[in-house]
Amino acid sequence: MKDAVIGLQDVGGRSLRVATWRLDKASEHPPVLFFNGIGANIEAVAPLAAALPERAFIMFDMPGIGGSPDPLVPYTPWTMSWTASKLLDQLGVDLVDVMGISWGGGMAQHFAIQHPGRTRRLVLIATSAGMLMMPGSPKALSKMANPRRYIDPAFMQKNFETLYGEGLGAGPGKSGHMSRLTPPSPRGYMYQLLCMLGWTSAPALPFMKKDTLIMMGDDDAIVPLTNGKFLASLIPNSKLVVMEGGGHLFLLSHKEESVAAIREFLDPPATVGELRTAA
Repeated sequence: MKDAVIGLQDVGGRSLRVATWRLDKASEHPPVLFFNGIGANIEAVAPLAAALPERAFIMFDMPGIGGSPDPLVPYTPWTMSWTASKLLDQLGVDLVDVMGISWGGGMAQHFAIQHPGRTRRLVLIATSAGMLMMPGSPKALSKMANPRRYIDPAFMQKNFETLYGEGLGAGPGKSGHMSRLTPPSPRGYMYQLLCMLGWTSAPALPFMKKDTLIMMGDDDAIVPLTNGKFLASLIPNSKLVVMEGGGHLFLLSHKEESVAAIREFLDPPATVGELRTAA
């Protein structure tokens, strides 16, 4: 986080903790707008921003998550996509590549559908089409829904492999990830759970023409690989990449492979179709 510019911003009537990387530096690539997983603060995925130094990054904590104050009223994917678009206005950014992991992958899909003119390409990481998802193992999902995983280090330590697979179970990866987490507020966590209740992108995805990279782990107990295959069957211009032995946090456990796949997908210049859509 040492290279990030971090602060609270009033965005569309909401106070949000926003982090940006390298927005003031010239780049041949559009910035990345990143949506995080449920209950996860900016720091949880900051290593990805550090691993792609040629790109600007934009992230924010959802209301009641990380350093963002509690929301006064519940929010929806539509309102938070609108809020994210307002944030881009304030930052002077017109076009972005959109990424999202897990819960944030749903937000990334919704943003691309709601704001196609601001979205160049889409990267979906360990995520699903929402309500129509194939659920993970009950054991993992029961731990996932429990906010103790953020509040109680002993609980997280005990259940880490059940939640996230074996990939980060050894070495500094596990402790490093745990050290970056900040407990969400009870209201923030509940409202984030409620946000996606009943939501699905499935009816809209066949009409979404954005080039899309879908990244899944074949050992993900929270969002099984079947969900990535389902997304790939719905999105016309999509590519599915599977991380062998990857759990829900393959973005960290398979960092080099993940970064290479993202670069290969995002590096090519915008196509004529993408430029036309963004115009």
